[in-house]
Amino acid sequence: MYKWLGLMLVMITFSASGQELNCNVKISFERITDANPQIFKTLERSLSDFVNNTRWSTRNFERNEKIDCSMFINVSAYSNNSFTATFQVQSSRPVYGSTYASPVFNFNDKDFNFRYNEGENLYYNPNSFDSNLVATVAYYANIIIGMDADSFEKLSGTEYYQNAQNVASLGASSGYKGWSQQDGNQNRYFLITDLLSNTYTPFRDALYEYHLIGLDAMSQDQKVGKEKVMASLKTLSKVQSVRPNAFLTRIFFDAKSDEIVAMFSGGPTVNTAELLEMLNRVSPLNSAKWNRIK
Repeated sequence: MYKWLGLMLVMITFSASGQELNCNVKISFERITDANPQIFKTLERSLSDFVNNTRWSTRNFERNEKIDCSMFINVSAYSNNSFTATFQVQSSRPVYGSTYASPVFNFNDKDFNFRYNEGENLYYNPNSFDSNLVATVAYYANIIIGMDADSFEKLSGTEYYQNAQNVASLGASSGYKGWSQQDGNQNRYFLITDLLSNTYTPFRDALYEYHLIGLDAMSQDQKVGKEKVMASLKTLSKVQSVRPNAFLTRIFFDAKSDEIVAMFSGGPTVNTAELLEMLNRVSPLNSAKWNRIK
């Protein structure tokens, strides 16, 4: 009896931990009018199972630690099991002492073409490039986990970024766009190259300072939390001094601009004059948003 009880406890523990992502997968195929809709619905179910049931690392994640994220694939063309699409990826992390989820990553990958046969098994082999669909999902799964890890512990996402870099290296010779530096300057190649570059360490430092030191402190003292967030943005601005208009700076504000405006437009007041000057210098494309901070 005790042996069975022990086995049951092990099984319960195993089933309650493991996979890292709690991902909402959505396939949009509104533009496709000459294909059986069932293939897109099957793809959506298969991809959801694949993302959420694959272990992307050796670390066990408890249920309450799983990372909330979404993957939205917008199919613009389909023919003979070949898909042309865009891939919108978003992730968030909880803020301590609140029910609020803070956006961490928000990126629209416009170079996403792949082949998929209805009903085929999706399987990730980190040592080979077998499918651009699987490779791209695996790449972004590791980016999501890496950025989440960086937000809780300084520079702790390196392992996951290295996994993503391995996927990108395999993809570089695949013939699919987005994996090579020749395909543009804001793609999968440059995203992972920059994340692992010492030049952009202030970006990763800012993720930690913004979230753990800033946002997570707000349940205790909102004003102190705001001041820590301001300090984290100063850390981020170090990138501007060496790489103006850097890709990672854009990545940061694509996720955070609305949150920053909301944060500094209400609650305890802090001196925002220096903050506004810095935001307009580092992210001038968002100047209309920054003007709403009073």
